[in-house]
Amino acid sequence: MGRLDASWRGEYIAKATAAEASGPVEGCVFCAILTSGRPDEQTQVVHQGDSAVVILNAYPYTSGHVMVMPRRHLAGLDELATNEHRELWELVTHADAAIRRAYRPEGMNIGANLGRAAGAGIPGHLHVHVVPRWNGDTNFMTSIAEARVVPEALDVTWKRLRDSW
Repeated sequence: MGRLDASWRGEYIAKATAAEASGPVEGCVFCAILTSGRPDEQTQVVHQGDSAVVILNAYPYTSGHVMVMPRRHLAGLDELATNEHRELWELVTHADAAIRRAYRPEGMNIGANLGRAAGAGIPGHLHVHVVPRWNGDTNFMTSIAEARVVPEALDVTWKRLRDSW
C-alpha cells in the first residue's frame, strides 16, 4: 500500500483542536478572521457576500485553493438557512469560475469534510474547498520528498483571484 503524507497539516489540526476545546465560536479561527475587522488583503478574504465568504486556504494543496463558508458558525449543511444555502453554493460556482479564469486548471476538486472523522481540520465551521488541479500536480516532491510545492505566495494568489472575481 502506498503512503500519502500530509504531515504539514499536523500543526494546523493541533491548533484547530485546541481552539475547538475553548469554545465553538470564540475558538474558531474562521470566526476570528471574519470578525477581526482587518482588511481583506490581510485576512485573505477573496470575496464577501451577505451570508457567506470566500477565503484563501492558509495551507493550500495548490495555488488558487479557496474555501467558501457561511459567516455564521455552524457545522452541518442541514443547519444552513435557505439564503445561506443559496449563497454558499452560488459562491462555490463563482469561485470555480474565478479560479478557472485566473489559473486555467485542467480540473477542479470541490468538496466538504463534514466532521473530524471525515477529515475536517475545523469541524465546527462548515467550509467547502475549491481546489484547482492539473495533470501531474502530484509529482515527485509530494510522492518522494514528502513536501508540497506551491509556487506562489498567498498574497499573490489573493490578488490574482480578487482581480479575476
